[in-house]
Amino acid sequence: MSELDQMRETALAAIASANNADAVEKLRVEYLGKQGSISALLKTLGKMNPEERQTEGPKIHGLRQAVTDALLARKAELDVAALNAQLAREVVDLSLPASSAPKGSVHPVSQVMDELAEIFADMGFSVATGPEIEDDWHNFTALNMAETHPARAMHDTFYFPESDNNADGNRMLLRTHTSPVQIRSMVEQGAPIRLIAPGRVYRSDSDATHTPMFHQVEGLVIDRDIHLGHLKWTLETFLKAFFEREDIVLRLRPSYFPFTEPSVEVDVGWEEVNGRRVLGGDGDAPGHGWMELLGSGVVNRKVIQFAGLDPDEWQGFAFGVGVDRLAMLKYGMDDLRAFFDGDQRWLDHYGFSHLDQPTLSTGVGAKA
Repeated sequence: MSELDQMRETALAAIASANNADAVEKLRVEYLGKQGSISALLKTLGKMNPEERQTEGPKIHGLRQAVTDALLARKAELDVAALNAQLAREVVDLSLPASSAPKGSVHPVSQVMDELAEIFADMGFSVATGPEIEDDWHNFTALNMAETHPARAMHDTFYFPESDNNADGNRMLLRTHTSPVQIRSMVEQGAPIRLIAPGRVYRSDSDATHTPMFHQVEGLVIDRDIHLGHLKWTLETFLKAFFEREDIVLRLRPSYFPFTEPSVEVDVGWEEVNGRRVLGGDGDAPGHGWMELLGSGVVNRKVIQFAGLDPDEWQGFAFGVGVDRLAMLKYGMDDLRAFFDGDQRWLDHYGFSHLDQPTLSTGVGAKA
């Protein structure tokens, strides 16, 4: 037997007996590494004459190929064996009961929407929804917003290409508020009507207190002989239940919205507790102040007409407030962008148990 044949048998036997990946790697270095025995044989080819190289070259290259193939095959065998052993160890017993620990949490926005629905349901309001892809008639025109109104500008509103206009030729867009739900509900249901419309809305804005997509809830009441007193009572009752404080004080300031007349901005009194502003108390008292919270007013006669109702018979009020802002004020969050970052640590801290269903009897904000 030649020296090369003997080296081949020795190498193949050693490889076959290797019992782990480290042993295979050690043999690879021993034979094929820079200082390996087969690598040393390859270096001798340069010193041979052409006749010797023609005879010995194929033998040495054949030896290297045989050892390489054996190493790869043995490594594959060991990998398969290791995988099978792991699968045998990691058997899942499907007969075991599921873990009792709840997985995941309810996002604060979802929780606050549930709280709003619970409070307003107790006041006789229904929950209405509408499309997030809206046309400009429902989003602007039917709400008495002029063609020159700044909210219609491209830098404020996400418009679709004009090629996507609807069958009536109206421009399509991502709704900028949930007010179109009010128009659609009045057209479909008529009057009287009492509803809230929570949902996602979209505007071209982004900073610590604004995001391109956020959540809003709007309220609408249409009935006979409705006036601002009904609006103020409704908002006071809602805010006292939501913040779970009886000392909520409101201040109404004259303002302007195209869809309400008269229009009022609603400020809420606050006090500082542990370095954080907490709603409650008279804003004019020492150490207190006023915080603008929402917009509202008596529904404009033109909006009632656009909905197909007689404004001499039917009156109403409407209000709108950011759901994300309510969550920030109630649960002490200071950056709106964190609502949409998907940071598990933030969700673990501010999230709610799936068992924590808001009820007026236990307190809509009680955390499990």
